[in-house]
Amino acid sequence: MGNGQVGTLKQATNQSEGFVALLIAVAERRDRGAFSELYRHYTPKVTTLAVRMGVERSGADEVAQEVMLAVWRRARSYDPTRAAVSTWIYAIARNRVIDGMRKQKRAEVDPQDPALEQAEHPEVEALIDNERRAGRLLDALDALPTEQAEVLRFSYFQGKSQSLVAEELNLPLGTVKSRTRLGLARLRGAMGEAP
Repeated sequence: MGNGQVGTLKQATNQSEGFVALLIAVAERRDRGAFSELYRHYTPKVTTLAVRMGVERSGADEVAQEVMLAVWRRARSYDPTRAAVSTWIYAIARNRVIDGMRKQKRAEVDPQDPALEQAEHPEVEALIDNERRAGRLLDALDALPTEQAEVLRFSYFQGKSQSLVAEELNLPLGTVKSRTRLGLARLRGAMGEAP
């Protein structure tokens, strides 16, 4: 895994964690500022998703408004252990679009239709893929031996040099380098990447 990939992954993970914190603030404190940030970020994406699913542009804006209202009302039902914030919001959006199509008596839509899963905007798909990949990476990191996971967390998640990690953990630099190499090799294997 190159430094660019790790940096992108860290950024996606940090962004994902930020959205979780915002949604929890809405759920627990009805924080309007947190909701405003979620609204600014997700409303255009939900509108795009609705358009890609066949909703007229004016109707897609209305769907986005309804979805974000549902996010405000149902924030307490969000469980970060079950889905990323984006996945949860897009599921609400897909359900709204499907319900709207049924009300308009259009052709019957099967919510399990695989075509609906692929109807997302490429940017949305990339975000969802990144969040899933980040989740898999964090799970794989948790499955590493403690000493390897510790070195990787210091190096990649806290951005510390291997020399500083060696100093802080009171380990020889060679040991830190070995643990890093072994840990990265195991992560690549767990992620299905070639070593």
